[in-house]
Amino acid sequence: MASMVSLSFSNAMEFCDTKKYTLSSWKLNSSSNIIDMKIFSRHDHRCFGLYGEGRKQINEKTDDVQVTLSGNHQSLPTQITEAAVELGPEQHSGSKTRVPWRNEVPQNADFPRQYSKKEKKPFPVPIVELRRAARERIKKMKDEPKRKPLPAPKNGLLVKNLIPDAYDVYNARITLINNLKKLLKVVPVHACGWCSEIHVGPVGHPFRSCKGTQANYRKGLHEWTNAHVEDILIPIEAFHLYDRLGRRITHEERFSISRIPAMIELCIQAGVEIPEFPTKRRRKPIIRIGRKEFVDADESELPDKVPENPLKPLLTELPDSEVVAPVDKEEVIHLAEETLQAWEQMRRGTKRLMRMYHVRVCGYCPEIHVGPTGHKAQNCGAHKHQQRNGQHGWQSAVLDDLIPPRFVWHVPDVNGPPLERELRNFYGQAPAVVEMCIQAGAALPEQYKSTMRLDVGIPSTLKEAEMVV
Repeated sequence: MASMVSLSFSNAMEFCDTKKYTLSSWKLNSSSNIIDMKIFSRHDHRCFGLYGEGRKQINEKTDDVQVTLSGNHQSLPTQITEAAVELGPEQHSGSKTRVPWRNEVPQNADFPRQYSKKEKKPFPVPIVELRRAARERIKKMKDEPKRKPLPAPKNGLLVKNLIPDAYDVYNARITLINNLKKLLKVVPVHACGWCSEIHVGPVGHPFRSCKGTQANYRKGLHEWTNAHVEDILIPIEAFHLYDRLGRRITHEERFSISRIPAMIELCIQAGVEIPEFPTKRRRKPIIRIGRKEFVDADESELPDKVPENPLKPLLTELPDSEVVAPVDKEEVIHLAEETLQAWEQMRRGTKRLMRMYHVRVCGYCPEIHVGPTGHKAQNCGAHKHQQRNGQHGWQSAVLDDLIPPRFVWHVPDVNGPPLERELRNFYGQAPAVVEMCIQAGAALPEQYKSTMRLDVGIPSTLKEAEMVV
């Protein structure tokens, strides 16, 4: 696509997109009759501007841009390179249809957004899409029988093909915790004593991002201490349900029902047998009476259930006193690879389980509930909880709600100079578990390269950073 642009000296056209990370501007020089284009790489804005007076004419048949100056009307044919075209939108901002920005470099993806505590989490699926899907379901149900058999696990039975995945997720979580305890002996991890931020590296980062108590007196600087496994893998607990289809937990029962890690509760509901946490297993589908009412089928004619051994042996967590650090470098690399595999296996398996077994999260606080509907305990203390009488705003949870990745700054060279405060925009981020494994010698997974900015050259000095184009 090419353009014919006629410019003089009092008008300006500018296109901006604040979602990208490049700033571009073209300036018209009246003395030399040339167009100066300057491109500044930053991580906050992307703008494409043509400064001048006149009109813009689009010509689809040529590959030139001809600029006509008012007064002398001299034609200046110039070539716009492919990279320059990518910096600006292909259509005017006032048009009805706009072409979205294209990210040609997937290694430079945006960091995960940090939502404010005063705003509600967005729904995984927008409300408009949910209503549209509900209308489609109503149309399809008109020609179908009103009471058709429910699939598992809605009928109270287990999804048999997901039982091995539940055992794998449980063992992967235990393996991950045990390996992280060993890696903490050789990989330094720092945690701020005032806020929840952590950093993986020889020394803590110098960025003024602390939002803890009395952060203004410290000017946002962190006070680093040694981190623990709970700082890397955030412990998220949920109520243990004896019957996942039973009545909802009331506010008065919040202290009488035990709370366990939400990952373990999900695995138990998916089929993992743990003697310490008994749960009800049905062998016949439920009989639904109404929309929210049902009765259990008669299982008296069935033979007595014989207790079976677990499908797979369950691992146990190592006590802190039995944790032994790896001896040599080869053992450290092997431990890091095993830890990274356990991390990926746990996330993949959990994602498959969440497709069939519902997990709810409060839109205002990190409360998690594993089950079809959320509990009624009025213990939400998030922003404006008084207006909701402490009740949670339940919505469908995503994988990061159940397993927070805890993004940390990526250290390009552990043995090199520490991170500099002025070069913050050039550094990438990675989950804390992944960063620990990489610094221990594991191979970098492909899916985490997008936020680590491995293809971004880091300037050696601040003066060089100001000259980046």
